[in-house]
Amino acid sequence: MGKHLFRSSPPPEKQPAHQTLAESAVQECISKINTVISKWTSPSPSSDAHLFSTNSRREAEEFAEAVRHLHITMHRLAAVNPSSEKLVYAQNLMQSAMNLLESEFHRVLKENRQYLDPECVSVRSYRSSRFASTPTSVSDSEDETFYEENAAEEHRFSGGDSDAMDDLKMIADCMISTGYAKECVKVYKTVRRSIVDETLHGLAVERFTLHQVQKMDWDTLESKIRTWLPAVKLAVRSLFFGERLLADHVFSSSLNIVESSFTDITQEGALTLFTFPENAAKIKKLSPEKMFRFLDMYESLASLFVEIESIFFFDSAAAVRAQVINSLAKLGDAARLMMTDFETAIQKETSRTPVVGGGVHPLTRYVMNYLSFLADYDESIAVIFENWQMTSPPESFAGEEARPEELYSSPVSVRIAWVILLTLCKIDGKAQPYKDVALSYLFLANNLQYVVVKVRSSPGLKVLLGEDWVVRHEGKVKQYAEKFEKLAWGKVVTSLPENAKEEIAPEEARELFGRFNDEFEAAYRKQMSWVVPDPKLRDWIKISLSGKLVPVCAEFCEVNRFGLGGDGFNVRYTPEDIGNYLSDLYFGSRGSGSASTKGSGSGSGTGSSTTVKSRGGRSH
Repeated sequence: MGKHLFRSSPPPEKQPAHQTLAESAVQECISKINTVISKWTSPSPSSDAHLFSTNSRREAEEFAEAVRHLHITMHRLAAVNPSSEKLVYAQNLMQSAMNLLESEFHRVLKENRQYLDPECVSVRSYRSSRFASTPTSVSDSEDETFYEENAAEEHRFSGGDSDAMDDLKMIADCMISTGYAKECVKVYKTVRRSIVDETLHGLAVERFTLHQVQKMDWDTLESKIRTWLPAVKLAVRSLFFGERLLADHVFSSSLNIVESSFTDITQEGALTLFTFPENAAKIKKLSPEKMFRFLDMYESLASLFVEIESIFFFDSAAAVRAQVINSLAKLGDAARLMMTDFETAIQKETSRTPVVGGGVHPLTRYVMNYLSFLADYDESIAVIFENWQMTSPPESFAGEEARPEELYSSPVSVRIAWVILLTLCKIDGKAQPYKDVALSYLFLANNLQYVVVKVRSSPGLKVLLGEDWVVRHEGKVKQYAEKFEKLAWGKVVTSLPENAKEEIAPEEARELFGRFNDEFEAAYRKQMSWVVPDPKLRDWIKISLSGKLVPVCAEFCEVNRFGLGGDGFNVRYTPEDIGNYLSDLYFGSRGSGSASTKGSGSGSGTGSSTTVKSRGGRSH
């Protein structure tokens, strides 16, 4: 009979010390977390009480720390005793804790919406960065005045929690570190995307397709552009900047989450905003008068470009940066096309009707006003026209021997000078229909003077063309004025002897002075409707004429006073009358009679009537 061996059940083994310690640590965390969860999830007499609030912030911090500690101790316990019942209970408790944190995260985002408004965030972060002297995530090109003027917005919320941003960061750090980043980010994106969309809607930013934009009439499109201009600045410097700062702060523990959340929240709205200029620039009916609205968009976008690059720095936001670059390029293309159309319109201007009185031609006014406005966009046009070749550049500029690039400081300067030269060439042609050659020179002097004054009074044009250009063309105005003076008043000047100091025979003196009176009257009558709009040029012409006529007339009358009738009995126009009549010229037609109807004194054999020797009360 064999011997049977019986093995009795072994006595329960004693758990290793490290398992006991791990379970004890888990149990300790469970107790702390259970207490908090029970308190903040059970019905409360005060429905306004929340874990993450001013009165319970210390408890919230301890809760978040306990959750993190539970996560760590669960990993330790799983490593030494994966079948421990406490792990199952701890996992269920962790899920409850995450549900509470997720609920609080959503509540803080929603209830503190005004305080977390991007504008408030950006102002607060900007001011903090200044006092701390630490760099922010946006470059130094921010408009400091903008943030200082809007600093009061920080206090415009009511009932908001001043620690909301830190509460969000605390919750996010806890959820991310315990493996619940996905749930946290989902809540954040949902709430913040709705705020971004609503803000853009409040700024009247609309999503238009290219087809929709091209179907708009110009008044409608211009209205949309006017709305877009302030909206893009607010969106970049407040909305997107604030969202970037908020994401940086809340998810500072994970750059990848900052990138994904910020890009998902803002990219659609940013593309809607930055695509509009490109679509607008592609409209089919571009014309020169629309240029300045497109330059407004170009200038706004270009001024914000550095900030946009900094805010949308991430690789995932490359589409936003690319869209801005593309919109700038299309706006530049549109501006160059409209500039070409502007030059073509000047070349094709064919009106032949002379301007009454030799005044400034509408073409001159239109071109110079246009160029004056254009020069105000100096930085933008410097980039747009930098490498743009003219379709038909002139062989020389206004007779200058030097090459254009040697005369002017930049390609834009060359372009502006070329347009002015083109205009002046057209004005030369428009001087031909005048039957009176003197009037044609007055017309040329008036138009060139208008150009020069416009350049001198426009800071932008003055810088582009330079002082030398102004001085050269002022000299040409003087040349035109001198030719006009010689042709219009030459016969009057030469009707008296060059040497008026010598007394001549009485009959000869009366004959010469009678001829002088006739020539003066004829010249005056002809020029009564002629005009010199520019006061400076008008005064220069009058002073020059007075200097040539009045002293010679006065001297001739004095030397030959006995031959002319003793005390001036036969003199129709005294030297004083000459000066007064000249002062009345070049204001345009006044409906007055000829000079002879205003003669001085009572005549004898000449039949002249009275002269008004002094004039007063005229308003010129």
